[in-house]
Amino acid sequence: MTALISTYNNTMGKLDLASGWLTPTLARLVFVAVLLVYYWNSAMLKIDGSIFSPSAGAFGQIFPKAAEAVLYDVSQMTFFQHIVIFMGTVAEFVLPALLLVGLFSRLAALGMIGFIWVQTLVDVTGHGVKLGSLFDAAPSLMDQRTMWTFLMLVIVINGAGPISLDRIVRLK
Repeated sequence: MTALISTYNNTMGKLDLASGWLTPTLARLVFVAVLLVYYWNSAMLKIDGSIFSPSAGAFGQIFPKAAEAVLYDVSQMTFFQHIVIFMGTVAEFVLPALLLVGLFSRLAALGMIGFIWVQTLVDVTGHGVKLGSLFDAAPSLMDQRTMWTFLMLVIVINGAGPISLDRIVRLK
């Protein structure tokens, strides 16, 4: 039994030593594998020829009730709606790109957390998606977005890991 405990402790000790670089590296890898294309595709749907020209889809995604009220006529958007759509589109391109290369990773991950919860708010209030709840054995939007947030928190807390531009330029 002592040999089994010793082997276990040695193995887990090595894993503990690797966790400082392994955990943030895996968090970025999982983000890239699962959410990078999701966010870039979403951003592409918001562009109508140029990033400064929002599409009817962007209007409908971000301001669904207002877009429906004017039959998705983008010429009816307010200045505020233009700015929000522009900033959201830029965020969907820039924040995942920063996480991909590991530059300003902590700040980008913090921005993604904010983006995730604004996106969730729009999904619930604008699109009528049910939020659900935690600890109810039925996967819901709340469960999904909480997992995404946790993934980003790993990067906020631990940084980007050794395979990143943050490490090359010596950013914390």
